[in-house]
Amino acid sequence: MTLTEPDPGTGTAPDRRTDPVDTDPDRQGDPVGADPILRFEDVRLHFAGVRAIDGVSFTVGRHELFAIIGPNGSGKTSIFNVLSGVYRPQTGRVVFDGADLVGRRPHVIAALGMARTFQNVELFANLTVLDNLLLGRHHHLGYGTLAALGWLGRARRAEIANRAAVEEIVDFLELERWRRMPVGLLPYGVQKRVELGRALAMEPKLLLLDEPVAGMNLEETEDMARFILDIRDELDIPIVLVEHDMGLVMDLADRVLVVDFGQVVATGNPAEIPHHPDVVRAYLGEVRPR
Repeated sequence: MTLTEPDPGTGTAPDRRTDPVDTDPDRQGDPVGADPILRFEDVRLHFAGVRAIDGVSFTVGRHELFAIIGPNGSGKTSIFNVLSGVYRPQTGRVVFDGADLVGRRPHVIAALGMARTFQNVELFANLTVLDNLLLGRHHHLGYGTLAALGWLGRARRAEIANRAAVEEIVDFLELERWRRMPVGLLPYGVQKRVELGRALAMEPKLLLLDEPVAGMNLEETEDMARFILDIRDELDIPIVLVEHDMGLVMDLADRVLVVDFGQVVATGNPAEIPHHPDVVRAYLGEVRPR
């Protein structure tokens, strides 16, 4: 995967993708549309004197891959923690698919249809790939402890349905060869793929990916990039992506939000963002004339 370079003849960046999906009118002009799935409105989150999020606003469309970038400590993960209910902001609104998220507990937000991966692999190392994926189905059980202990008809039918859903994810993410292996024995890149699969097992309406290719080699990064695009294009799940790999972001994202010191620096398409003067200053510092 390479960062798109401008055409030397025109000075403009060529089209990043040529597959038929790009002809979808929902992805042209206004990727957000009239009814975004997520609204993050003037959110402020302070820790004593530290302004982790300082008036950040953005929206995410229902068919969009929206990326958030910025230097270390710029507030990216704090935004994810607000979205998933880990942090409660002092002011602002977060509306997900019509539901106000501020004040809701993380498990309630997950039940509404928001799934998340983490910077570090957060899996049960002694459980198999299948067992880790099944953990993502806990919102779809629909039966109680007694039914589970007695292995009654309802529990049995739900178990069969959940295992069938997990097997589809195994096929989708090409995890067949590792499905029965303990996760702790797998390569790091495969573990990150399993964590992605666990999030997909929740059947989310919105997927939050927190540095999905951190620590991966080139081959693993390219595989993950392919799966991310397939999730958006084939499963039609909108994605909010936080990532430091600029090549990945510029190749995959429909729009990019740049934050620094908890504030919005710029928002735009991947062709515009690398050349925005405020973005250059945020990453490289002020360039003073000699």
